[in-house]
Amino acid sequence: MMLFRLAVKNIRKSVKDYAIYFSTLVLGIAIFYVFNAMEASTAFVELSSNQLQIVDLMNQAISGISIFISFILGFLIIYASRFLMKRRKKEFAIYMTLGMGKRSIARILLSETFLIGLFSLVVGLILGIGASQFMSILVAKMFEVDMSAYEFTFSMASLLKTLLYFSIIYVIVMIFSTVNISKGKLIDLLNANRQNENIKVKKTWISILLFLLSIVILSYAYYLVLGKGYDINEKIIGFAILLGCIGTLLFFYSLAGFALKVLQLNKKFYYRKLNMFVARQMNSKINTTVFSMTTICLMLFLTICILSSGISINQSMTREVKKLTPVDLQIDRTINLDSTNSMDPNDSEETKEDGSSEYMKYMNISLSDGLKDIGFDSDKYLQGVLELNVYNTPELTFNTLFSKVIKEMEDEAPMMNMDANLDIMRISDYNKMAKRYHLDTISLTKEQYAIIANYDAMSDLYNAYMEDLTLNLNGKSYQSKYEKSKEGFLDIAANPMNLGIVVLPDEAVRAEWIYKSTLLADYNAADEDGKQKIEDRLETVMKENSELIGNRYGYLGVSTKITIYQASVGLGAIVTFIGIYLGVVFLISSAAILALKELSESNDNKQRYMILRKIGVNEKMINHALFAQIACFFVLPVILAIVHSIFGMKFANLILSTLGKSDLLSSATLAGIFILVIYGGYLLITYFCSKNIIKDTK
Repeated sequence: MMLFRLAVKNIRKSVKDYAIYFSTLVLGIAIFYVFNAMEASTAFVELSSNQLQIVDLMNQAISGISIFISFILGFLIIYASRFLMKRRKKEFAIYMTLGMGKRSIARILLSETFLIGLFSLVVGLILGIGASQFMSILVAKMFEVDMSAYEFTFSMASLLKTLLYFSIIYVIVMIFSTVNISKGKLIDLLNANRQNENIKVKKTWISILLFLLSIVILSYAYYLVLGKGYDINEKIIGFAILLGCIGTLLFFYSLAGFALKVLQLNKKFYYRKLNMFVARQMNSKINTTVFSMTTICLMLFLTICILSSGISINQSMTREVKKLTPVDLQIDRTINLDSTNSMDPNDSEETKEDGSSEYMKYMNISLSDGLKDIGFDSDKYLQGVLELNVYNTPELTFNTLFSKVIKEMEDEAPMMNMDANLDIMRISDYNKMAKRYHLDTISLTKEQYAIIANYDAMSDLYNAYMEDLTLNLNGKSYQSKYEKSKEGFLDIAANPMNLGIVVLPDEAVRAEWIYKSTLLADYNAADEDGKQKIEDRLETVMKENSELIGNRYGYLGVSTKITIYQASVGLGAIVTFIGIYLGVVFLISSAAILALKELSESNDNKQRYMILRKIGVNEKMINHALFAQIACFFVLPVILAIVHSIFGMKFANLILSTLGKSDLLSSATLAGIFILVIYGGYLLITYFCSKNIIKDTK
């Protein structure tokens, strides 16, 4: 009992030393609970079956990632406990000189660790439960559901998972602390504050060469992820990441060798106030923390990219899906050319075992009448019905289109299937669709064509070689009406995926080229509930008559605005939440490691600050010097991380272009503000705690 009271007294006495440790624990526990409680957050939300599947997928993804997160937080807690152990080695030595055994000291330490952990767990869970209510509102907003059914949510499963994971982490921490104490020798504990790391002084010219080498390596890594464009693959990405890690390590390793020399060249700055002291302190820190600085820089880089990309994906997908779903319903009937072409007019229906005669009977029925045939009254449920055809022919492939520049295409797009047929539309059909989609209509002469596309990579290829793209069909040549491809699409979708549609004069398109007929329509309803009921009716009819549809009409593909929108919102939610989850944990880990490093340095440098006071330096100058070196230590890895992020986000923008036009600038700004608040908060806490540590030297 006496040892327990001593542990409580120690915690009260060292409450300021535990500030970073406690803050990190509370934030980690709260974040862990919030994201694992998302399943309960969606309980009050009325979701469709598609949305429920997406939510289940999101919860499974977060559960899996939580295992990875627990390892990160476990490492962070062990790292933090090492700082506290180092901070108190002299105290433990005094206990031993007074006759206390290592087992008793271990009990005190275990009691302290247990109490801090228990208190952090309670505060973190309270904070997490409160924050999860805001998460519930965010979930409801992202899925655009009515908030009138909102109620307070609590996840027992998340609570138990948080308790389990952090209990395991704390057991490991306790074992680690006990082993450290048992191995400690009295003489080492007494001299802990006097033991310094050996600093290997590198020659200046070697450091400069290594610095230049790091710049070259990083520049080449940047080139690999940007210069290769859309042809980048996993091997190139992996090699670029490896080069980025090596370049970052060399950057910090070499910086300490000449940074001080550079500062010394500006004598006016170097000898001003305590700049000389700060510069030498920073030089010493970089020398002894190269690996830590590299790790922190890379983690900050990941944080910036993950947060920015996660927010950007959600914004771009929400924006694009509204643009790319101008109608409520699209039904495609793929024409079975093998069946139609194999028909012999002399064959009777009874003699055709494959059913192609039956198929021919219904092939020319409009899709609108076909829906009536299976029990869905298109006149009652649909409005603004538009039916059109899409064609293709082996005469028009990417190979034949790019025949004049085929060698350039092999270099530009080696992964592209050049034998694939291009879709063809008659200009009359396209202009009807364009008016319905609020796109620009086009006009053509008998010798002209136009290419319609909205997938950026393909549009760039068309635009680069448009002068060389001549069509040869039916013995006639066609030239492009426009210098560039026109932005447009036929299929409603969540992302701009139209690789190219060739629009030709009506008379240039042969009827036997048909391979797909398409119906476009809006639901005949005044509100979203009415549209959902019609969609449910269509889904029911299609399921009940699936065999009949297959026999009569072949394959019918159905795409709806509601389904696409729900899937897009759900995917955006998954990416956003996972991005925020990982980003916040990486950010907290980076800031906490930096903070603990600085607190450890402040503890080691107490004697140096005592000497400054003895020679007459006032407290204001000392505090200014302390803040300057802490700020420099925090800012230095951020600067390189931002440089990495500029190229990383450009690469992300290249990849995200498949999801639509992304605005990484605005999302990066939001991520930057978020990072500034947490990272800056850790900086300030570190400064005030360090100031408290060096005050002991008065």
